[in-house]
Amino acid sequence: MIDTLIGFFAPWVIYFVLLLMHLLVPARHVEGYVLSVETGKPLHYRLNGLLVFILSMGAWALAGYYDIISYAVFCLHKRSGLLGACTIGLIASFAIVIGAKKVRSNFLANLFFGRLVNPQFFNNRVDAKMFLYLAGATLLGLNILSFAAHNVILFKHDYSPSVVLYTALFFWFLIDYMTFERVHLYTYDLFAERVGYKLTWGCLTFYPYFYAVGIFAVASMPNPQMPVWWMVLSAIVFFTGWSFARGANMQKFFFKTDPQKSFLGIFKPVVVTDNKHTLLCSGFWGISRHVNYLGEILMATGLTMALGYPLVLWGWLYPLYYVALLFTRERDDDKRCQEKYGPLWDEYKSKVKRRIIPFIY
Repeated sequence: MIDTLIGFFAPWVIYFVLLLMHLLVPARHVEGYVLSVETGKPLHYRLNGLLVFILSMGAWALAGYYDIISYAVFCLHKRSGLLGACTIGLIASFAIVIGAKKVRSNFLANLFFGRLVNPQFFNNRVDAKMFLYLAGATLLGLNILSFAAHNVILFKHDYSPSVVLYTALFFWFLIDYMTFERVHLYTYDLFAERVGYKLTWGCLTFYPYFYAVGIFAVASMPNPQMPVWWMVLSAIVFFTGWSFARGANMQKFFFKTDPQKSFLGIFKPVVVTDNKHTLLCSGFWGISRHVNYLGEILMATGLTMALGYPLVLWGWLYPLYYVALLFTRERDDDKRCQEKYGPLWDEYKSKVKRRIIPFIY
């Protein structure tokens, strides 16, 4: 019973500590792309995700080293931890929606999609969206480390190199996200979505647990003895996806901050414009209209391959989720852009014909 309670409240404690760290740890002060509804000026953000993330991983390592906790603590309490994260995710979702002005007639739609666009708290020191991503990513990192540690503890000298590779690749993904935290102020989530159950529960529960479903499934399984070529291929698929996703997001960021500058000194900005709006259609954004989505799917595929158990279906839920999410989001974004840009969007689509996959779709 005590162990169950410890596991249940562990995510609550972690999220509270992360909030304190986010408030107290030194941060960069930047302006974003999204405009404040009240002032019409760009929203201000405090960004310290990378430092908070590293400090959190360091605290886990020190606590395990001094036997304060087991390195595998989040693995050992995975079920009660998931239940606790689910509960706090539901509470936070209701809290951020109840009392806010309705934007839809249906309450469930208001709850799921949210009412508030870009809420900020503690005298605008905490942006809800950026903190939710930080919190979810940090618990995801702790989960992955804990499950990898479980494999090492369980099998000792015959632990799985595939789990190690998976952990290394996933941490590249997480640290990369935190390193380029400012760039994500210019992405779809930040300027297009409201904060409700989808984003709140999604970040506090779905993100830290479902994204790690692959290692959850294989952490207690022995070394799969995968050949070196398979592990290299897994890394190639992952980094190909990373190149598409990171390259596309960075190019968009630099274009929005300096429209005349060539990205990486190679991709000269080519645009279509109606003198009111301007759309980039060169470099990564000339390959397909959402090549960054292809990148996300390839990264998830590479991670699943890296686990070394391609016939374990649980691992494939992660990339399949991205396919369902991003192909649907692309359609929604296409409708939104058609309404916003009108004939300019038609001109853009005539130049960049593929939606996500170059030459195919």
